[in-house]
Amino acid sequence: MYTSPTHNAIVYDSPGTVSLKVAKVSTPTPGSGQVLLRLSHSGVCHSDFAVMTNAWQWLPDLGRNDQVGGHEGVGEVVQLGPGLEDGRVKVGDRVGVKWLASACLHCPACMTGLEGSCFTPTISGYSVPGTFQEYVLAPANYVTPIPDGLASELAAPMLCGGVTVYSAFQKSRAKAGEWVVISGAGGGLGSLACEIGSRGMGLRILGIDSAEKETLARECGAEEFLPLDRFPRGAEGNQAMAEEVKRITGGGAAAVLVVTAANAAYAQAIEFLKFHGTLVAVGVTPGEQVPIENCSANRLIVGQLTVTGSSVGNRKEAIEVLDMAARGIVKPKITIHRPSELKDIFTRMHSGELLGRAVLSLGREDWET
Repeated sequence: MYTSPTHNAIVYDSPGTVSLKVAKVSTPTPGSGQVLLRLSHSGVCHSDFAVMTNAWQWLPDLGRNDQVGGHEGVGEVVQLGPGLEDGRVKVGDRVGVKWLASACLHCPACMTGLEGSCFTPTISGYSVPGTFQEYVLAPANYVTPIPDGLASELAAPMLCGGVTVYSAFQKSRAKAGEWVVISGAGGGLGSLACEIGSRGMGLRILGIDSAEKETLARECGAEEFLPLDRFPRGAEGNQAMAEEVKRITGGGAAAVLVVTAANAAYAQAIEFLKFHGTLVAVGVTPGEQVPIENCSANRLIVGQLTVTGSSVGNRKEAIEVLDMAARGIVKPKITIHRPSELKDIFTRMHSGELLGRAVLSLGREDWET
């Protein structure tokens, strides 16, 4: 299958700032065990913004001004590298690239199915060129097959946002019919969490976010919603919010998924739980210590509470959540954009104005200005 010797890509040309440009880059040839994909779509994630702006203190700066970002890519295999003659991946297959472009599959994390915490990962859009481009290389043993009948633009956000919240629900111990609070319910992760939790897993969802995001959260399956604007900032407001959560849920939620990066959300969350509840940390903060109020040893012991973290998901969970989307159980709320709109997407994302998930269309005509 013909591939152009060069192609369009979006590069971060001034790391630490919201700055990017479209550049021509060389189209690579796949090495041993690799495939070359012709991408059609890529989701846009808050993690992309964090990488571009060096916002995560725990992640070393890029140190370069030509990084291609992106990690929710869907495309067609157009070329196979050596060693793939067994047919497990074929030219013409539609597959996806995730946040982890690859995992070692042998470290303690990978061996227990926690690939998102692989000790030696390769991160798409950070340590290797990502999916904001026309072509990308990927390891054949780590791409995710896209189900027939699932539109590529709907599959893209499931490859990070979808699998991330689905994996978090698995760790929450919440059972169908129980209440789960989604803190950050109207954002990119939160809207997916509302939909996957309610329609895919039979959970009762209480969403928390700014008032203007209530409609989206409810459309995605939130049964109840609390607007942050209704409560004053600080301990007094947190206590009032906790009392309202307990009133709605009849004593507290089985789990809380914090999918926002706001430290205030973590400060509030522990008091939302009922006995034997679980707080799942999903939203990545810039790096400072996360304040969890009233989270003393005695509070955890007496309440039999669990505080755990969840980092993206594994290969099996990615396949399962894509299957939900393919069967129409979950349909992500997306907006489709041209590559030239990415800077504006990041700006709106950072200000909290972006609703649902943004997806870039990467067809050749989409790059024309």
